[in-house]
Amino acid sequence: MKRFFLLLISISLLVTAFPQKSGSPVFHGWYADPEGAVFGDRYWVYPTFSAPYNSQVFMDAFSSPDLVNWTKHSSIIDTTSIKWAWRAMWAPAIVEKDNMYYLFFAANDIQSDHEVGGIGIGVSDKPEGPFRDYLGKPLIDKFYNGAQPIDQFVFKDVDGQYYMFYGGWRHCNVVKLNDDFTGFIPFEDGTIYKEVTPEGYVEGSVMFIRNGKYYFMWSEGGWTGPDYKVAYAISDSPVGPFHRIGVVLEQDGKIANGAGHNSVINVPGTDEWYIVYHRRPLTETSAHSRMTCIEKMAFDSDGTIKPIIMTREGVEARPLTK
Repeated sequence: MKRFFLLLISISLLVTAFPQKSGSPVFHGWYADPEGAVFGDRYWVYPTFSAPYNSQVFMDAFSSPDLVNWTKHSSIIDTTSIKWAWRAMWAPAIVEKDNMYYLFFAANDIQSDHEVGGIGIGVSDKPEGPFRDYLGKPLIDKFYNGAQPIDQFVFKDVDGQYYMFYGGWRHCNVVKLNDDFTGFIPFEDGTIYKEVTPEGYVEGSVMFIRNGKYYFMWSEGGWTGPDYKVAYAISDSPVGPFHRIGVVLEQDGKIANGAGHNSVINVPGTDEWYIVYHRRPLTETSAHSRMTCIEKMAFDSDGTIKPIIMTREGVEARPLTK
């Protein structure tokens, strides 16, 4: 019996010395463009199902109490519930408002104003869905300032105003969402779609606040190739101007390539930050072979983001109740 207890103590010490980590990818399957969020006592990730466009007709979600152990929530939204969408459901963004969950997504990969598609919204009373069509049509279905209506990110400012950043084809717009997300509020100059494209921008915009500063992140390069990467800017305003500071995440010839289209998770009430992103294993040649990973994100004393190093180990378990 004494030996048994000594063994238990040894195992406990070993676990303490080598804490559980998430690994990379954090869950099985080809998933890209991950949106990270915290709802209640769980972390959530909403990714694109990474496959040929005609197979991208649904989205899954994943939840975790600690960033390590993940539960899959299958088909939280699909083209049977969004009648105007028929393929290329991409890059979800989610917010909770008034006890409802609004899932913004792009669909159909439209190439002109004459096609049906663009950015839509699903709504549910639960973060795992199922999500139904909120508007019955796209929220944005045309090109403004040259921006393809894809890759939306919804940001709540400290004053309660919601902004949506979006755009592909090397153009980024920001709009002010009205209170019920059915349309937009004009900016002071009367414009609806304000272009805020920083140098090097391609797609995949993200924003967060830290210490009163607005951090704007985006992806550069081509998503199908190895040079996909994440750059950022810092501003005193949610609408810029955004002057590029530099790249913080890029390919590593020993780990993976195609690292980009990120989101950011801040552990509530702390200065702990994580970057959620996708990357392509070095063994894969298909553009769709992308997997979702998470790394710690740290800052220098001047507020700039330290270069993010890709790992195979991922991150240590971080329960929200800690």
